[in-house]
Amino acid sequence: MKETKHRVFLTVLDSFGVGAMPDAAAYGDEGSNTLLACSRSSFFHLPNMKRLGLFKIRDTGVPYDETEALGAFCKLAEKSKGKDTTTGHWEIAGIISEKAMPVFPNGFPPEIIQEFERRTGRKTLCNRPYSGTEVIRDYGREHMKTGALIVYTSADSVFQIAAHEDVVPVETLYDYCRTARELLQGPYGVGRVIARPFAGQYPDFERTVRRHDFSLVPPRDTMLTQLKESGYDVISIGKIVDIFADTGLTRSLRTTGNDDGIAKLESVMQEDFCGLCFTNLVDFDMKYGHRNDVDGYAKALTSFDSHLPAIQSAMRDDDILMITADHGCDPSTVSTDHSREYIPLLVYGKHIMPNLDLGIRSGFGDIGASILDCFHITSRIQGTSFWQEALK
Repeated sequence: MKETKHRVFLTVLDSFGVGAMPDAAAYGDEGSNTLLACSRSSFFHLPNMKRLGLFKIRDTGVPYDETEALGAFCKLAEKSKGKDTTTGHWEIAGIISEKAMPVFPNGFPPEIIQEFERRTGRKTLCNRPYSGTEVIRDYGREHMKTGALIVYTSADSVFQIAAHEDVVPVETLYDYCRTARELLQGPYGVGRVIARPFAGQYPDFERTVRRHDFSLVPPRDTMLTQLKESGYDVISIGKIVDIFADTGLTRSLRTTGNDDGIAKLESVMQEDFCGLCFTNLVDFDMKYGHRNDVDGYAKALTSFDSHLPAIQSAMRDDDILMITADHGCDPSTVSTDHSREYIPLLVYGKHIMPNLDLGIRSGFGDIGASILDCFHITSRIQGTSFWQEALK
């Protein structure tokens, strides 16, 4: 039964880490700092996140801001093993992954590839870690000639399938991904199977916006499932629906990128609902972090920041805005993979204590626990609420 009229807008700036965690060296990420890397770009201009407290978060490497913040702020350390999109979002929602999801630095074993080929009736190409843009350049022509699917992975726990939309219709590609998802369980249970459709002609192949992720089903209750069972609206924007395998949601809105995601967020803010709107803005990671594009990342941050005044002005008296991330992806390092970093959290609303430093918190799940606390729901998830501390 609903007990409050709150609307919480939780927005994930995908991969916007704020500095390497103490165990980053074990992941090959010592010294990674996505925020610091972007701050060195001439295109970096975040006056509105500054007002919310971004530059008051401790030990991020950027100059400390002495002015009073409009809201509460902190950074959070990941308890889960790994640095993947799925583990990061699941931990935000209250699931700590004690074991890292499996990765395949040498490609997938023959028994997996052979069974996948048997079930789909198509041969495969590549089967090793690869850049998503380079793999279609290097294997796209052979794929178009033979119809064989381009299967590849990365340093993350993913099984990716690329296919030209003229060779494999997108819905068929999705079916192949569902087949892979059924196959990849247990010791082969990667976090995500990802459809990577592309179009165009060599050498100008381009990935299209019809990417689709097929995640594992969360193994237990999350913030989302608890909100839904308590009668609250749980609206997702972007790939949240994929990350949580459509569990715990009452409505989902897919997006084609950051601009579309922000537009949908602003649209939902005009609606009457009670509950959570959970948004993922994927371009920071997909278009800029993984492509080592520092200026592109900085421009995307600046663009998001420019929308904040409109977002804040659309907030109602009981609304809460939370801005966070799920991992890092430092665009200035040699690596093109995710980085093991702290994530930021900015919390703003009429009832939130201004200029409140919530410190360095142990576990992303504090976000989910606090949201449940906001709605007076007894938490069954892994995390410690800061909600009462954050209230005026």
